[in-house]
Amino acid sequence: MFSVLLCLALAFMGSAAHAQEAAELGSEDKACQECHDSDDIKPKLTEAGESLSMRISTQAFLASMHNETSCTDCHEDADGKDHGIVPVPMKSKRDYRLSFQDSCTVCHKKSVAEFADSVHAILVKEGSDKAPTCSDCHNPHTQRSVKLVEPIANVPCANCHEDVFKAYSGDVHGLARVNKGKSAPLCADCHKSHAIQAASFGDGIRDACLNCHKDSAAQHEVWLPNSKLHFQTIECQVCHAPNAQRRVNLRMVDSVGGKQLVEKKGVPQFDRLRHSTVGSAQVFDESELRNFLKAFNLESPENKAILSGRLELRSGLEAHQLSTKEEAIKDCKVCHENGALPFQSVVLTMAGPDGRALSQGVGKEVLTSATSLGSLRGFYAIGSTRIKVLDYLLVLVILGVLLVPIAHLSAHRLFKAKRDKLLAERQPPSTK
Repeated sequence: MFSVLLCLALAFMGSAAHAQEAAELGSEDKACQECHDSDDIKPKLTEAGESLSMRISTQAFLASMHNETSCTDCHEDADGKDHGIVPVPMKSKRDYRLSFQDSCTVCHKKSVAEFADSVHAILVKEGSDKAPTCSDCHNPHTQRSVKLVEPIANVPCANCHEDVFKAYSGDVHGLARVNKGKSAPLCADCHKSHAIQAASFGDGIRDACLNCHKDSAAQHEVWLPNSKLHFQTIECQVCHAPNAQRRVNLRMVDSVGGKQLVEKKGVPQFDRLRHSTVGSAQVFDESELRNFLKAFNLESPENKAILSGRLELRSGLEAHQLSTKEEAIKDCKVCHENGALPFQSVVLTMAGPDGRALSQGVGKEVLTSATSLGSLRGFYAIGSTRIKVLDYLLVLVILGVLLVPIAHLSAHRLFKAKRDKLLAERQPPSTK
């Protein structure tokens, strides 16, 4: 027994020593840390008047994912002879972070490629001083494994999206994550970590919901009439955020493939045409909407625009205030009754170059107009967006279907005697 315990102790000590050895700094890095992990190192003052700390904790760095990365792997321009002696100008914190974007590419090619097509990267290229760079989300000196279950307050998304994150922290997903750890989705689970697209574009958010709730379509078919159409035209949050405000979004889509139209970069067609149509008016009426679409299609005949109605929440903040499935809306009257609140607000949208929606208010009367039916392409929610002319036509069709056979049978009975008499007269005389 003693021999076994001794072997186990030696093995443990050996593995611990190996782990300690793997987490030690190299000689050059130790030289860097003699200054950068010292209380005497002063913050860097940028030309913009900002104070940037130069203090790097050795202990935090050794616990990070980059503990085997040498300082010069990222700071390759640092010259040991004059570093810290010759002043290096720095415009701003933002400019400093941007200068290290290429360093991340060396090791993180896949993540950088995904980020390049994201809405964040587009904003960075446009010169936004708020769009995140790599180091805004990932502190290169303290970055720990994303597989570790950190407190949700440590999620970097909260730095920019504070209001949204507060809403998420109190909804069904946020509360479940606090109580159950990794079992509930966090920001990156729905929006992806690097390839982030505008939430209003396409069906990305709905698909994200179905990615986890794979059996939801089948579950809805049990009780929800025409559930497939509901999934196509209604966002999940519309029913699962029962206290939120809703609206109808008339998306501009391609008449052939039905894909959402995206405005070309540098060609502000949407804003230009909407201003030329009504100037600074807040909402389009029926004729103005028709004129806008006509003008748009004259300029873009290769992508003829039609409208595709979609029920959604009015703000992204409310989309992060999801309740439990027991509290979800299941009462059809919420939408399918005259004057239903979700149909009192209407907006026309087209995707901008970065995917974010360009919008124009539309009068709710558009949804109840027969002349707009061609533009709405059948977006007709019985009971709430009820078009009266269609209702009258529907009644006439039903009456016609019922009255035609009734009239036929009645006429057949009424004229039976006359038909029999005519038939008898046409019979040849008997030869007997």
